[in-house]
Amino acid sequence: MIRTVVFIIAFSLCVSAVWAKDERSIKKLRDALVAAAPDVDPGEAEMLSVTAHTASRSLAREYGLVWTPIFQNFLIHMGKRQRGYCGHYTRDIGERLKELKLKTLVLHWGAAFAGTIDENNCLVVTARNQPFEDGIVLDGWRRGGRLFWCALKKDSEYDSGVDAQWRASRHGSYGVSAWKEDPLYTAWLHDYEHASQWQWHPAVR
Repeated sequence: MIRTVVFIIAFSLCVSAVWAKDERSIKKLRDALVAAAPDVDPGEAEMLSVTAHTASRSLAREYGLVWTPIFQNFLIHMGKRQRGYCGHYTRDIGERLKELKLKTLVLHWGAAFAGTIDENNCLVVTARNQPFEDGIVLDGWRRGGRLFWCALKKDSEYDSGVDAQWRASRHGSYGVSAWKEDPLYTAWLHDYEHASQWQWHPAVR
């Protein structure tokens, strides 16, 4: 009985700590979106931030995430899990963000190192009439359900930061962002009539 009580208390504290981190991240992402352009609606930025964060956490549970995203990929490859690749996060978070029918913010589909074993997919959000390169990366996969976000140009893991020289030797991308917009999948993010008729499939298995 005592063990059960201790477990419940410990679990509650962990959940509270996680939610506190997400609350801070939600506010910072909202502020970053509002700062993207003078005509960005703060209420819309708030809805997008809350939805993206909560969807990412929810999907990790839905996918049955075990340990790390890389291990999850291994389990999917072995047939032990059905979903949890980066593209699944991007598609499923994107589907929930589509429901907001954004007016002052625009969703894009980003792909880094597409068609290789290093491929990653994410959502990129811009203000209206801003280029893809000026957007903010939203990546649910990278931190295993804890939404990662940053300015695309400052995403060091896919530019000149971690493993950059190693990646450059394989992809020739040192010092240049690896994120590129995928026009086909971006078009799906803007298609409200056929929201459920498209599924992302990994280019490399």
